[in-house]
Amino acid sequence: MKVIYQAKDRIEAQLLKDYLAAFHIEALIQGDYLSGGAGGLPALQFPLLWVMDDRDVERSRELIQRYFDQQSDGQPWRCATCGEQNEGQFHICWKCGTAHE
Repeated sequence: MKVIYQAKDRIEAQLLKDYLAAFHIEALIQGDYLSGGAGGLPALQFPLLWVMDDRDVERSRELIQRYFDQQSDGQPWRCATCGEQNEGQFHICWKCGTAHE
């Protein structure tokens, strides 16, 4: 199990965890609720995304990079599985759940 990404908030961490799950990569979020104790903690810690299987570390990092690259792209895409047209901000087909590669 290895840390692959430090998210800016709980929402980003969950989005990335779900994105990796679409590629059959099991991930875990730690530190998800630490922001609630920010006044009592020595330093603010952001949620960490861990990959459960060490063999998925490099692929996970590549997929996270692709996720952020596609965020800036924003171009519509057609699902390779069902042929549905999806808006650019979506990384998973809304109709069949296939991840956009």
